[in-house]
Amino acid sequence: MANEFELDIASLTAYLEANVDGFKGPLTAEKFAGGQSNPTYLIEAASGKYVLRRKPPGELLKSAHAVDREFRVMQALASTEVPVPKMRVLCDDDSVIGSMFYLMDFLDGRIMWDAALPEQTPAERTAIYDAMNKVLADLHNVDIEKAGLSDYGKPGNYFERQLSRWTKQYRASETETVPSMEKMMVWLSDNLPEDDGLVCINHGDFRLDNMMFAHDSSEVLALLDWELSTLGHPYADLAYQCMQLRIPSDAAIPGLGDVDREALGIPSEKAYVQQYCQRRGIAEIDNWIFYLAFSFFRLSAILQGVYKRALDGNASSKKAMDYGALAAPLADLGWALIEKGE
Repeated sequence: MANEFELDIASLTAYLEANVDGFKGPLTAEKFAGGQSNPTYLIEAASGKYVLRRKPPGELLKSAHAVDREFRVMQALASTEVPVPKMRVLCDDDSVIGSMFYLMDFLDGRIMWDAALPEQTPAERTAIYDAMNKVLADLHNVDIEKAGLSDYGKPGNYFERQLSRWTKQYRASETETVPSMEKMMVWLSDNLPEDDGLVCINHGDFRLDNMMFAHDSSEVLALLDWELSTLGHPYADLAYQCMQLRIPSDAAIPGLGDVDREALGIPSEKAYVQQYCQRRGIAEIDNWIFYLAFSFFRLSAILQGVYKRALDGNASSKKAMDYGALAAPLADLGWALIEKGE
């Protein structure tokens, strides 16, 4: 473990024993491998297992790595249908371990990384996709006022604001001109739907591997990774997930675009959207092409940023280069979708 990520065990133990009901040391801390932007640790103590997430040490952009927002949204969702881990404490005193952190209960479940679910039977795949669909509908059905989250983001004009934000981000990290991205940005700006007033808690990165499932069933134990969550538009999450059904299986972020989903027991995009609409009491979704194209644009802009950081030497992993190289092909897929109109 790199020294800067080592925790002051004595200080942490004293803090948790004083601030978490029933917490009892001694404790050990092991950092999870993987590229979480907020370092995450397994804490094993005499009183049980927990997970600690912290801001990275050092100087950070003001709005980045907001672990307090993650803590807040999951704590607020504890009283809803949305499955989240039990939050234990948020510590904003940097003197304890060097940066803000929160502690939550450890959940014993499985994370499935491949959307094609190669180890499952067709019936199990159908059940898993249905469970995911239910979690998404339940999240978007949460009463924001009741959950105390009405100030969790700016309501209204979500796509307009997002389009402006990601266009700026894309321009700041642009390394070459991508014709399909240029055309897509113009089209999205010209085809912005009227603001329909729909506002929900938007997860921002809703996909299979951000969920933990029970070991022996399709039950979702927790929806994780709330770093990009805000008040937003429900169809942004839905289209983002459906985008995976259109990305080829050999991409750096593998999709299901060229897979026989019916044979696998995985629903078609149309069936998945219909299921979601039924669960939310919606007849249908207008402007679906816009929402899908927007998802391709946003992910392409995000990956272009990853690519630029990798070129500048700020993201060292080979994976960062592979992800970044996907920015232009994603823009091509988005533009092809607009041209075909389906």
